[in-house]
Amino acid sequence: MMASLSKNTTLQYSVSYKLWWQFCHKNNLDPYASSVPSILLFLSEQFNNGAAYGSLNNHRSALSLLLGDCVGSKEQIKRFLKGAYKLRPALPKYTGTWDPKIVLNHIGDWVPNETLSIEKLTKKLAVLMALCTAHRAQTLSLIKIDNIKICSSDVRISITDIIKTSAAGRQQPLLILPYFIENINICPATAIKDYLEITNKIRPAGCRNLLLTYRRPHKAATAQSISRWIKNVLAESGVDVTVFSAHSTRHAVTSAARSAGVSLDTIRKTAGWSSASETFAKFYHRQIIDGNKFARTVLLNN
Repeated sequence: MMASLSKNTTLQYSVSYKLWWQFCHKNNLDPYASSVPSILLFLSEQFNNGAAYGSLNNHRSALSLLLGDCVGSKEQIKRFLKGAYKLRPALPKYTGTWDPKIVLNHIGDWVPNETLSIEKLTKKLAVLMALCTAHRAQTLSLIKIDNIKICSSDVRISITDIIKTSAAGRQQPLLILPYFIENINICPATAIKDYLEITNKIRPAGCRNLLLTYRRPHKAATAQSISRWIKNVLAESGVDVTVFSAHSTRHAVTSAARSAGVSLDTIRKTAGWSSASETFAKFYHRQIIDGNKFARTVLLNN
């Protein structure tokens, strides 16, 4: 069963299990066979300690895996969570977002690509891909050069590794980056081609990941490194990184695309949300298609 969970979910659940074990030990309860009243007492204790609705729901999910679906299906537990939400509602991380134009204007001065340092070119490519695909740093870290197809009108990248939005029966992401001839300085397809050519000489044997660390010894860049690069560029561009993280690129570009008239279906498909997902409406759409349409809309509004 643990193999069905992502690494991040496993880490989240481990926190819940530690609290649950402590609670059961303190109250002389069997952690593998507890009653609904015991679970409600545990959740109430966490709520009184300041846990928000999201944390309580995470505890509920963790206990469901351990104790069975009865944890989530019991009417008393559903009512408890509903009450916790009303008393302490989950709020979006951001009430507003930043304009992608300011970042595109900043990296648009980093030209030509052939004269840039490996550090600048790497950061420029990472930011362009984040803005034009609306995907997480995790996805960018898993791009393999063998899965990059250079076409006449765009560059297409298949993501074959399991990512956060992967699920049985759901298609894996296909990232589409157009040739943006209107402004070659921020053309994502050109940046990829130039990056592949320039890094060919420093690419370690057997390393098939697109993005490499720019300091020696060069190796495949992790999601954490890519997030740090993106955040650095946001800060240089004037984005307040004390408020906005690297992940805020998803908020910024999906909101910008929606404001420019891109359909919700295109935004969901591009960013990797399911057709029925309400994630964008609840957490990402802030004030400020086909795959090409999304990226071109972000770039054209620069």
